[in-house]
Amino acid sequence: MRTSIAVLGLAALAVASDVHDLTKDSFGSFVAENDLVLAEFFAPWCGHCKALAPEYEEAATSLASKSIRLAKIDCTEQQDLCQDYGVEGYPTLKVFRGADNVQPYAGPRKAQAIVSYMTKQSLPSVSLLQSGEALEEFKTADKVVLVGFFGADDKSSNITFSEVADELRDTFLFGATSDPALAKAEGVKVPAIVLYKTFDEGKSTFEEGFTKDAVAEFAKTASTPLIGEVGPETYAGYMAAGIPLAYIFAETPEERASLAKTLKPVAEKQRGKVNFATIDAKAFGQHAGNLNLEADKWPAFAIQDTQKNQKFPYTSQGSVSDLSVKKIGKFIDDFVAGKVEPSVKSEAVPEKQDGPVTVVVAKNYQEVVIDSDKDVLLEFYAPWCGHCKALAPKYDELAGMFKSHADKITIAKVDATLNDVPDEIQGFPTIKLYKAGAKDAPVDYTGSRTVEDLVNFIRDSGSFHIDASNGSGAETHSMEGVETEGMPQQAPAATKGASSAASGASSAASGAASSGASVVASGASDAAETATKGVKEKVMSAAGAVKEALIDDDDEMGEHDEL
Repeated sequence: MRTSIAVLGLAALAVASDVHDLTKDSFGSFVAENDLVLAEFFAPWCGHCKALAPEYEEAATSLASKSIRLAKIDCTEQQDLCQDYGVEGYPTLKVFRGADNVQPYAGPRKAQAIVSYMTKQSLPSVSLLQSGEALEEFKTADKVVLVGFFGADDKSSNITFSEVADELRDTFLFGATSDPALAKAEGVKVPAIVLYKTFDEGKSTFEEGFTKDAVAEFAKTASTPLIGEVGPETYAGYMAAGIPLAYIFAETPEERASLAKTLKPVAEKQRGKVNFATIDAKAFGQHAGNLNLEADKWPAFAIQDTQKNQKFPYTSQGSVSDLSVKKIGKFIDDFVAGKVEPSVKSEAVPEKQDGPVTVVVAKNYQEVVIDSDKDVLLEFYAPWCGHCKALAPKYDELAGMFKSHADKITIAKVDATLNDVPDEIQGFPTIKLYKAGAKDAPVDYTGSRTVEDLVNFIRDSGSFHIDASNGSGAETHSMEGVETEGMPQQAPAATKGASSAASGASSAASGAASSGASVVASGASDAAETATKGVKEKVMSAAGAVKEALIDDDDEMGEHDEL
């Protein structure tokens, strides 16, 4: 009897789901009948899909009342449908406005974030607010909303506001009113923009310099908490903010709150120049090592230049007294003035290069990669990365094939976990080609990790167009780029400690560089591995693909959800 009741209960939950299961037969009519649909293409064995499931279900229930539908498609059963929409990794989320208007979902994979993102998609870029009631409701529609108060005849301000709204609609809700009574009630003088927020002072007002760039900068700066919290859901935003980020590491919520209060005057002084955020040292302590701090002494403080990927650790750590307003204030002032030198982590420069692949470290990076007059193919790897281990013998073979052309090309590698490099690395392995004469514009390799495809990439994308495929190494004329659609991406960039925590993760930060990937990976490693062939074929051999990805026996299945 108990078993029967349990079965009935599960059946009832399934029936009550607000997520619609679609097949090839039902998909077309469903997206045609619903104006806005978020569709998840998934595989039952995918760990990231399992982690997303409860968040997706919660979001579907919240959005049902707004006539925004969430659906899912099992790609192990609907292989042709998934292939039709170019699904190359799991989970893949796409926004449908009919069958032909399809955009990738670009938000975080948490319930409230999904609700916020899809709500923005359902509204016009600027909502017209024509009453006090409409304004009050709109002010609380999201954590951050922007409302423009403009005169009906002020075409310039209206156009500028609309242009910003069109560009940032995925990030913010925008509303506007021309009612002077509403402006007066809000205490603003037209033209003005008010950013309402659920944190800090509650709102910020912009009243001067109505240019597109100025309004966009205001939105970005005013929407960032004075002292926020770094975590899987916020990390990408901080990395994309365009200004340095100051981290306050502490183990307990109480200590983080206390330090935030202490350093508030410093954050206020540097607002718009440096973002401040606390970070849970227990959950993300490994990230301190990425910032060249000691990873076991708390509290601690460090600054990361997110544009140059440089780290500026505050050397005194381990005591609350080290993070005083006076001490941190001076450190920040010196940093902003350019008086603080970045900390560079590097292995020792090899006394000699023993293997076929040239070993690069931070201390010889400029010499070997940038100052060289050769093409340099550089692999950024992590010692624990299964994909990197699988690539190693192939990469050695590749280097051997180009040995006779050492005067024109260098095949190199760098351990990105032990060496600070200026490049932004989003996963391991990452391979870039630094062409002679164009070292400031490296070419990312996105193809299959086979010797043949790497040889072709060097031939087609390199400055010297060397063809080593026939063993002759003859130079050839440039060809079109290698076809990369459907080929594999890299494993998520994360430290060893963070990778083990990533098995239940679901929300990736799009800019998870090696310096910050431990934060993202701990709760957000969703760099879903893409396939080397068509979706249909890879689904048929999914188990084999996963097994191959784990040849290192590190038992890191959460890192390798592959097709």
